Amino acid sequence: MKRSIRRTIACMAAAVSITAMRAALGDTAPVHAEQEPPVTYQVYAIRYASIPFRVSGLITGADTSRRIDIAMMVWLLKGSDGHDVLVDAGFHRADLVRRYHPKDYLPPDSAVMRAGVTSAQIHDLIISHVHWDHLDGIDLFPQSMIWIQREEFDHHTDSTGAVKDRMIDAGDAKRLAAAARAGRVQLVDGDAKEIMPGITVYTGGKHTFASQYVGVRTKEGTVVIASDNMYLYENLATHRPIAQTLDSLSNLRAQARMTTIAASPDLIVPGHDPEVFVRFPQPGNGVALIAK
Repeated sequence: MKRSIRRTIACMAAAVSITAMRAALGDTAPVHAEQEPPVTYQVYAIRYASIPFRVSGLITGADTSRRIDIAMMVWLLKGSDGHDVLVDAGFHRADLVRRYHPKDYLPPDSAVMRAGVTSAQIHDLIISHVHWDHLDGIDLFPQSMIWIQREEFDHHTDSTGAVKDRMIDAGDAKRLAAAARAGRVQLVDGDAKEIMPGITVYTGGKHTFASQYVGVRTKEGTVVIASDNMYLYENLATHRPIAQTLDSLSNLRAQARMTTIAASPDLIVPGHDPEVFVRFPQPGNGVALIAK
């Protein structure tokens, strides 16, 4: 913010000097200060673990015998203005690690370092929904502002950390409530809200009561981070809703809408598909550069 203020002051000073010079020469045509280019982001998917899962738990109507090692991911947005944002926070509590036995597990704050960013450099956390594998890690990024839909927050918990809906883990409800009391939670009111330059959140997937997905401006066009509103590329390719949704038709509408928001279908990033790291193999080591 200080850097932005210094840039603004410098531009104003330059404009005043030019105006005075032109006035002295009798030139009274208006002077327009040069505008800064819009903020764009580099988008990375970062894999911090894998968990065996039935495909029928991801895609409605899938063969119940199919299994896949789903990718546990967070998504890093590196801003051209030096502002770094993380979509979802993963999980790290010891009881969750013991319960779900993740393979190749790395705490999310350590995993983001593979992309050259420390937890202290994450300015903001956008939480897509309240499930443990997306919310639990918020305390790993203690300096970050947390963005979540107001309806998602109010439906699942309150300022005391009470559990109103069992979709939220009790420990995570307490973590989220504590962050809210500390002034670290920014509640988003509804659909298609640009919450910071170049980043817009959307609702409608109904994975949870008010889950959200994220549109991100990049030099290659808009990337959509679907999170769990679209588990796998196969959901979109076969026009199948996710298996875990409160409203299948709403989920299908959300997936169709993603195709109108993203610059191309290739830039829609599903929430748990290991194929992400096949389609985007660089730079590697559990990190996929989706767009520059």
